[in-house]
Amino acid sequence: MSDPHNGGKVAADALPAATPGSMDVVEESLYEIRKKIYPRAVTGQFAMARWLLVFATQLVFYGLPWLQWNERQAVLFDLANRKFYIFGLVFWPQDIVYLTVLLIISAYALFLFTAVAGRLWCGYACPQTVYTEIFLWIERKVEGERGARMKLDQGINDARKVRLKLTKHALWIALSLWTGFTFVGYFTPILTLGQEVMTLALGPWETFWVLFYGFATYGNAGWMREQVCKYMCPYARFQGVMFDPDTLVITYDQHRYPQGVAVRVHRLWRLRRWLQPGHGQDELQSRADPLQHRKGGQGEVHPCPDAAPHAASTDPGVQRHPGGHCRGGAGQPERARAGKGERAA
Repeated sequence: MSDPHNGGKVAADALPAATPGSMDVVEESLYEIRKKIYPRAVTGQFAMARWLLVFATQLVFYGLPWLQWNERQAVLFDLANRKFYIFGLVFWPQDIVYLTVLLIISAYALFLFTAVAGRLWCGYACPQTVYTEIFLWIERKVEGERGARMKLDQGINDARKVRLKLTKHALWIALSLWTGFTFVGYFTPILTLGQEVMTLALGPWETFWVLFYGFATYGNAGWMREQVCKYMCPYARFQGVMFDPDTLVITYDQHRYPQGVAVRVHRLWRLRRWLQPGHGQDELQSRADPLQHRKGGQGEVHPCPDAAPHAASTDPGVQRHPGGHCRGGAGQPERARAGKGERAA
């Protein structure tokens, strides 16, 4: 009982003393341990559209720094001299209004596409999606399809498994470092950056950003994958509020999915019943004993009115069967109800 003079708190001496072993305290973590997902390779027009966007976006990202324009890099963000070169245009710090307008247009376009067609950005153009697809493609080429990858992870650490894992991670790290190198190439002339890498004369800030961006690519696309979308990405949290009844949303069919689940559950129940010990013997015994009552579409099995096996029955609702037993037909339920009514009277 709470004490009103003690701020509603329960007095310590009023609580029952805990008996050792009377209650087991189970501690459960608030965070679920990640279970690795093994996606299966799919084909179709939407998968092809995703790969086309992967090729297009990566062609632009990896190719732009190598383009030359009037004896300089076509796209270069020269932070040291505070100049942004985009082909024939040169932007100074006071031209930030153009960048602001561009970002506003991009944000409204993102909201519009999401309201019309759903998760277009997340499914096709997000860097996390793009690099995850590339890393999964490398994983499939090295370790095999879904079943082979699951079998490899569950197997012993033999020479083949170590070789495949090292090959996969070496390709992942090489792609990640090349991605970090390309990213820094937008801020430092990429030809100069390449010469510095070859001569091991890379500056401290350039080294940091190459390694940092490469590590982020390797960790996000190779290890975390869907965890980035679930726990780190803010856009995945609030884009649902932009959906309306007319938005294209890819989900389960509410009319087909529960019915399919019910059919599968019923089949599993029947299989489990057949696998139970002694089920086959009970079935054989029920077939051998014609006096056992079984509910079915034609009524119940019961003794015939006549003791003679082949005597004709005067009841039109009783169908004769060999062995002196009958199965109720169309008229048997009426007879059963009549009998119940006489007993009730």
